[in-house]
Amino acid sequence: MKQSIVIAPSILSANLACLGEDSRAVLAAGADWIHFDVMDNHYVPNLTFGPDVCRALRDYGITAPIDVHLMVTPVDGIVMPFAKAGATYISFHPDATASFDATIDLIKSVNCKVGIVLNPDVSLDILEFLENKIDLLLLMSVNPGFGGQKFMPHVLEKARAARQILDRWDVPVRLQIDGGVNLGNIGAIAMAGVDTFVAGVIFRHKASEYATVISELKNVINNSNGN
Repeated sequence: MKQSIVIAPSILSANLACLGEDSRAVLAAGADWIHFDVMDNHYVPNLTFGPDVCRALRDYGITAPIDVHLMVTPVDGIVMPFAKAGATYISFHPDATASFDATIDLIKSVNCKVGIVLNPDVSLDILEFLENKIDLLLLMSVNPGFGGQKFMPHVLEKARAARQILDRWDVPVRLQIDGGVNLGNIGAIAMAGVDTFVAGVIFRHKASEYATVISELKNVINNSNGN
């Protein structure tokens, strides 16, 4: 089911000393969501942001959807704090929780939308058990844990297969990709059926260049989709 295009810059690539200002600027320049990478130095080796940073963005005046990607284990204990902090989407890795069905129910119970994240080497087989239960499927196109990695081209075929599966479901599900997305590959990613793009590359430009970069990314997507 075709959905609107979403550009979600990852704050992992932002200037953390100016996070509120940078987030406001990138949204004003045409970004749609803020992508929020949560790493716990356990499930992945890096350590990043907690619920207080999410709340700080809301308190700063960020009203756009905040897309929280949990790279943590266990998952359930951190769901409520992020919901209270203002998360819109909460996505998690199914191997990081004891029961992914219970975690899905928990996220829904706190009025957040649910995402499932699959690492590059994880098959789509789990989707058999997730039909009509999730709002977003995030395919990692790099190994989770660090920003700035190169896109893994084999994920394109996985995205095409995922899109076919999701389109057979009764409810719309966003297909998101995260890792190494840039102007050179975003067209091919869009052609594979992805509609939601995590793009840390935007934050690697000056704030005065955000609008130009976002416009270029969206133009390539639209041209790839025949719009």
